[in-house]
Amino acid sequence: MKQKLIKLLCQKSFQYSPQPKFRLVSGKMSKYYVNCKPVTLSPMGAFLIGGLMLETIADDHISAVGGLTFGADPIAMACAFSSYQNKLDKWVKAFSIRKTRKEHGTSQWIEGDIHPGERIAIIDDVATTGGSTVKAIQRARSENLEVVKAVILVDRQEGGLDNIRQHVDQVSAIISKDELMQFFNKETNE
Repeated sequence: MKQKLIKLLCQKSFQYSPQPKFRLVSGKMSKYYVNCKPVTLSPMGAFLIGGLMLETIADDHISAVGGLTFGADPIAMACAFSSYQNKLDKWVKAFSIRKTRKEHGTSQWIEGDIHPGERIAIIDDVATTGGSTVKAIQRARSENLEVVKAVILVDRQEGGLDNIRQHVDQVSAIISKDELMQFFNKETNE
């Protein structure tokens, strides 16, 4: 599953330039760019990501996964669907954390069928500095959710996971930039 996902990410989401030409959210220029949406929103990508995410959280008694909208949303849905499809005893629910607090109704940060005290995993599609994931962790805790773990789909290996570890002990990535580069170089040199 993982190798198929790496191949799909390299085909649809990963870009490389010998010279830094991609502007990141931080404003920094980079040789690498990863836009996971073409993969996370594709049928095959959702299938692969859902299964891999479910494997990553399997032993942690996590009842729900989610993160900041929009990067985490398709991943959370894929994981929830995979938990149903695999006929687990306890399904994993999906939730979404808003970037700005809802101004009407109940003024909540989080949408989904989750309740205070639930054990959750915060997820994200890409981590560079980890800022979005840290923000999601803080907002989830402000809603009295127990953040057990953070899982990133693609780690750009620029310190993001270390920054996230300052807020939650269990942090992992399903795929690293090095794994994408290794596949990219292999395909480019053949």
